[in-house]
Amino acid sequence: MAGHQTVLILDYGSQYTQLIARRVRELDVYCEIVPFDAPPAELAARRPAAIILSGGPASVTQEDAPALSDRLLELGVPVLGICYGLQVLTRTLGGEVAPSPNREYGRAWIRVDDDADLLANLDEQRAQVWMSHGDHVTRPAPGFDILARSDDGLVAAVADRRRRLYGVQFHPEVVHTPRGTRMLKNFLYDVAGLTGDWTPASFVDDAIGRIRAQVGDARVVCGLSGGVDSAVAAALIHRAIGDRLTCVFVDNGLLRAGEAAQVVKLFGDRGYDLRHIDATDRFLDALAGVTDPETKRKIIGRVFVEVFDDVAATLEDVRFLAQGTLYPDVIESVSVRGPAAVIKSHHNVGGLPEHMKLAVCEPLRELFKDEVRAAGLEMGLPEQMVWRHPFPGPGLAIRVLGEVTAERLAVLRSADLIVQEEIAAAGLHRAIWQGFAVLLPVRSVGVMGDDRTYEDVLAIRAVSSLDGMTADWYPMPHEVLGRMSTRIINEVVGVNRVVYDVSSKPPATIEWE
Repeated sequence: MAGHQTVLILDYGSQYTQLIARRVRELDVYCEIVPFDAPPAELAARRPAAIILSGGPASVTQEDAPALSDRLLELGVPVLGICYGLQVLTRTLGGEVAPSPNREYGRAWIRVDDDADLLANLDEQRAQVWMSHGDHVTRPAPGFDILARSDDGLVAAVADRRRRLYGVQFHPEVVHTPRGTRMLKNFLYDVAGLTGDWTPASFVDDAIGRIRAQVGDARVVCGLSGGVDSAVAAALIHRAIGDRLTCVFVDNGLLRAGEAAQVVKLFGDRGYDLRHIDATDRFLDALAGVTDPETKRKIIGRVFVEVFDDVAATLEDVRFLAQGTLYPDVIESVSVRGPAAVIKSHHNVGGLPEHMKLAVCEPLRELFKDEVRAAGLEMGLPEQMVWRHPFPGPGLAIRVLGEVTAERLAVLRSADLIVQEEIAAAGLHRAIWQGFAVLLPVRSVGVMGDDRTYEDVLAIRAVSSLDGMTADWYPMPHEVLGRMSTRIINEVVGVNRVVYDVSSKPPATIEWE
């Protein structure tokens, strides 16, 4: 980004590449992920302050292994190779790499022989790290010194201090390398001499300037969902152009309890030009009799576009559509790992009809989710909005399994409110990435008083995650689960059984549909 020291991360296909970027950003340094085979001239034109080479699944011993351009090394900027990045750096500069006699995977220990710069201030000569490799460096490239070895005696870290080229065989970006963040900070600050100028305040100031330059004197229309991404995007644009922003909030009748009123109050009180469209009947009529989850998503997307189109057609001089695109979405568009299987269509609407001919304004496209939240707090958005759990675009329609009706939505809405209240009361909202209720198309026998019941089963789902790409089921305290179950069965008419979902992603997805 112009005006900021930038680190380029060359992506060789590692599952941890995004995590490297997150760790660098957490150290207040701006970075971007680029394909390993991006034209060197284009990368040089971006004037990187440092380069990080990611890990990857390939072997540098293969004939068609992903390569490293000599021209990037000739830029004279500091380079850190991680796992495959170390190996490709070694091979490119004349060292040797060979298959390991024993594949190292998982927790391991390294012995630090040289604790200057990269491995300084680790508070220990023997450090825990996370390994994941089948090849290893048998002879470092000329000019490189060995900084550390694994307990198996394999090269774990090297450096050519004269050229400021470094490499590690382990992954400093993962939590299983406890001092990994310290190592990355050593590279960024001590080796590369960066100052850490990437902060929420600096992003807000930069974004406002870019929005004004892009939009000029035109109007912008933004679809508000009540989620943090659209809220922060709207706040940035409103700060940049004021009343030339029109926000459209389409209430599809599939929101959680009280959310529509919260959105209207928050943005209405802040003086936004807000168009609140209650399209509940239109959505429910279109969903009548539909049980297939993909069909639900497509119907909801289609109706949303129709309603949004109707409103946008009444606005004059609208030339831009604001979208809450985040950096992970941008990264996926340039992934080196090839196409992924379609698990389900995207949670949110993918675009508007071509006849609208609107340019796209995406003020958050450089940010990860945690940075979006930090920017929101910087602009004074309430914590309740900023720390809201992710909520799918199709809303409760994909948490009511089976047909979506007003009656079943009411049951789920009441039960989900109890789940949210108990999570908050237990102080677990920040610890849980997403927590919610799911109404199943299953009925079970129960007993209430002296009467036999035959009513709905409700599932509770709560997961911990960094970015939603993978997730573990959250070990909800038994007493909290007990309170949720007791309250739901006692307070929500139509539910007589509550279950807890203990599935991780993968193999399950976070949402049930």
